[in-house]
Amino acid sequence: MSVLKWFFESQIQFGSKSILVREVVGGILGLSSAVLGMQRKVLAWPIGILGDGLLFTVFLGAVFSFGDEKQHANFYGQASRNLLLIIVSAYGWIIWSRNKRKGLNKPAVEPRWTTTKEKLWLIPAIIVFFLGSQAIFKGLGESGTWLFVDTWIFTGTALATFGMSRGYVEFWLIWIAVDIVGVPFAYSNGYYPTGTLYAIYLPFVIWGFVNWLKISREKSLATLQAK
Repeated sequence: MSVLKWFFESQIQFGSKSILVREVVGGILGLSSAVLGMQRKVLAWPIGILGDGLLFTVFLGAVFSFGDEKQHANFYGQASRNLLLIIVSAYGWIIWSRNKRKGLNKPAVEPRWTTTKEKLWLIPAIIVFFLGSQAIFKGLGESGTWLFVDTWIFTGTALATFGMSRGYVEFWLIWIAVDIVGVPFAYSNGYYPTGTLYAIYLPFVIWGFVNWLKISREKSLATLQAK
């Protein structure tokens, strides 16, 4: 048996449940990426890509599954979320590496709240994106309550990723909502390491929101004092 095949077939017995080793490894890599990201280490990006790549195979269970019947389901929203994160991480890796070579230490974005004008196009865009994604996932075979949940996790991830790239403070709240929904989704479908990862991420994103909120308020105060 090749090492790769062994890795994809290996499972850990947890009571009456079987957990894929690659889901555990993907979760650990994801958490490591988050910690390194908070420290602004370039290594956060390639580690995150590896973790999301492994989790992508987990959520396309019918394609990559070898054993547990529970893993024979496909959750296209979750798999698409990981694919989206791989793309964004590649972009982040390029930008951070470029800044590292230039010796720049300035923050990539200045945290701020969205303007009224931005809200006027963002809200309709979010609705269209959600309904379009839901229709696609339904067409691919998902149904029931988890169709809505899976679609929200995908939409929320896309929205939060875009928002953070623009420096929007309120999009940390979207990450919080994704994590809150993601925990019961993962546990109910047998993805225990992923559910645990969502739970661990939650305090990190709450801290991120508080931090960005503080920075935006300090910037607003400085602007007012300068007038």
